[in-house]
Amino acid sequence: MKKTNCIGIFFLLSTSLFGQINLKDSTAQVIGYWGKQEKQSYDVSFEKLKIENNDTLSRELIKYEVDITVIDSTENSYTIAWLYKNHKIETENEVIKKLTSITDDVSVEIKTDEFGAFIEVVNWKEVRDYLVKITETLENEIKEVPGYEKILSNVMNTYATKESIEANAIKDVLQFYKFHGVNYSLGEELTGKMQTSNNYGGKPFDTEVWYMLDEIDGVDGNSIFRSNEVIDSDQLTDATYKMLKENKTFGKEFPSRKEFPPVTHMTDTASRIHGDSGWVIYSVETKQIKVDEIVNIEERIIEIK
Repeated sequence: MKKTNCIGIFFLLSTSLFGQINLKDSTAQVIGYWGKQEKQSYDVSFEKLKIENNDTLSRELIKYEVDITVIDSTENSYTIAWLYKNHKIETENEVIKKLTSITDDVSVEIKTDEFGAFIEVVNWKEVRDYLVKITETLENEIKEVPGYEKILSNVMNTYATKESIEANAIKDVLQFYKFHGVNYSLGEELTGKMQTSNNYGGKPFDTEVWYMLDEIDGVDGNSIFRSNEVIDSDQLTDATYKMLKENKTFGKEFPSRKEFPPVTHMTDTASRIHGDSGWVIYSVETKQIKVDEIVNIEERIIEIK
């Protein structure tokens, strides 16, 4: 744990070399100080809600565990394995129940830079081939379910390429390392723009973002970081409208673009991160997608054991 009573040269050395929390100037930097074969285990829950006019139309809750192990460390990078296990789901959708278990015992190897910021999935081909094989074995079990072909197609597409895996299949990984590699000042918002992948197949969406250091706990040696991401509503609405029109979702009574309601997409993330090690202690990410009176909410919680 971070010692807060160091003074003089020792204090200066510790804050510059190891101390990600600097109480003197109210700053904190998230850096992964991880040793080879170092391991932490986490509980993860992922809940999806669909709400219309304050009435809950559907709910899914997935819980699983993940063992995170540093399998290699160099001067410039870390290679880290995420082993997924013990998936449990609460849903009325039988297909989703069966598909949830396919990621049990899957190990996704990712690479970060020397600070712990995410770079890429290393073993994406291995992950793709394994999950495609398992999914194909489930086809006979679910072929009586209406629309199963589309569901399987969506799963296959999620794991088809390195880009699709990194954009859609490892969102817990991206959440975990979201704040790594940046130096923050308490209460100061770091703002900017980024590109968010377009799952409809078009150009990425422009996204307004801000990050901030919200709280420093000098006693327990950890900090709380927050972020907010808002996708450009016009671009998202155009893409959604185009997709629905091409799929003939509304049949002959498809509305004009002017009559189509705006689609909004906002993501809030908050993580408590240990000061000296860079391990996440607790993280919650809430995504809200709204179309007219319908709100889709996704919340993922990652908690160290």
